[in-house]
Amino acid sequence: MILFVFILFSLAGDIFGNVITPVHNEVYKTEKDIISLSCNYSSAASLYWYRQYPESAPEFLLVILHANGKVLQKSKVVELDPRFSGKLNKEKTHTYLEISSAKVTDAATYYCALEPTVTGK
Repeated sequence: MILFVFILFSLAGDIFGNVITPVHNEVYKTEKDIISLSCNYSSAASLYWYRQYPESAPEFLLVILHANGKVLQKSKVVELDPRFSGKLNKEKTHTYLEISSAKVTDAATYYCALEPTVTGK
């Protein structure tokens, strides 16, 4: 059994009075566990998720549209890996990034954000 950590931060934590904060800053899991990372937010048009490995730039994973709670756009990584999914709670106050059947290679720093943060430039 290998224990690994998921670290969660929020980017752009206060945009025009709208706040987003992680529910837990660290999540410890083992291989094949279901990982659920979540952030509380006050209001948003869209919610963004990013992943960053040590000594690498953050990479976009997906964006969830607040109006209907559906994933609006996915990165190629997420499109090719059905273990990743994003959603909102029914009250639309929490955003979730879920990874089913976790792998050691999923251990990274994850970010939730209220606006597009990583442009690839």
